[in-house]
Amino acid sequence: MVIKKLGRELTHEFMEVVEYLTEAERMHVVVEPRMYDEALAAGLPTDRLFTYTPQEATRLADYVDFVVCLGGDGVILHASSLFRRHIPPVVSFHLGSMGFLTNHPYPDFRKELRQVIYGYQKLATCSMDNNDLPANSNALGVMITLRMRLSCSIVRAGAQEPDQEYEVLNEIVVDRGSNSFLTNIEAYINGNFITRVQADGIMLATPTGSTAYSVAAGGSMVHPNVQAILLTPICPHSLNFRPIILPDYIEMELRVPETSRVSAWVCFDGKQRQELHRGDSVFVRMSENPVPTINRADLTTDW
Repeated sequence: MVIKKLGRELTHEFMEVVEYLTEAERMHVVVEPRMYDEALAAGLPTDRLFTYTPQEATRLADYVDFVVCLGGDGVILHASSLFRRHIPPVVSFHLGSMGFLTNHPYPDFRKELRQVIYGYQKLATCSMDNNDLPANSNALGVMITLRMRLSCSIVRAGAQEPDQEYEVLNEIVVDRGSNSFLTNIEAYINGNFITRVQADGIMLATPTGSTAYSVAAGGSMVHPNVQAILLTPICPHSLNFRPIILPDYIEMELRVPETSRVSAWVCFDGKQRQELHRGDSVFVRMSENPVPTINRADLTTDW
């Protein structure tokens, strides 16, 4: 699958990558509906170019072996949102303004894609007995980073079941929105009350998201291989409330108390922004479906 940033920008690069995969590598390529007609108009082979309907979007992972992202970090967030559950490996080319997650240079895209397809690193086998490998087998592979996601559920006041569910790669943010008052949020860990936050907002971030909004709000930068949940307040009205790094096995609840002056607003990776009324809660825990990003060098050098 090949995706790119929104707009007319990078259309030429998009066509180059799709043409290389379909013509040189003879692969079937899936593109988003908005780019499908343009790809056909550019003369790309119709027998190896595919798109999907909204009903088929939930089954993309059944057909896609890897995802090529062209742009900046926002394109990887978009790829994460397309695959609500398990997501194929992602190879990202740096063509945007922010490149924390895009490690592959676009001028070498043919070489980089060949390495992804055929492997380029000698990796240890998963088998306890190396003799299990056939003599003619390909022992080359690629190094990946499993980037933790957060599974988020909105439970409305008085309800027992989630109203909506989301998977986020960077962060979930609860803030005061356009209200002039500070927001009040009650924080619970595994059902136990921890604290009440009076601030412009509060966010829960992944290690991948630690270099995004969280670090701008004063949070720590965390290596993506460290499994943790970052709790970062946004302009807290307190001298002793500082960012906290929590273990990955907890379930965090952020609740708008019944006594709150105003409602709050929540967004997930900067999208699906909506209002939380008094008594509404957001439950957050580590997702079972991380995002595997393909490294250019190794887990730490790329970071």
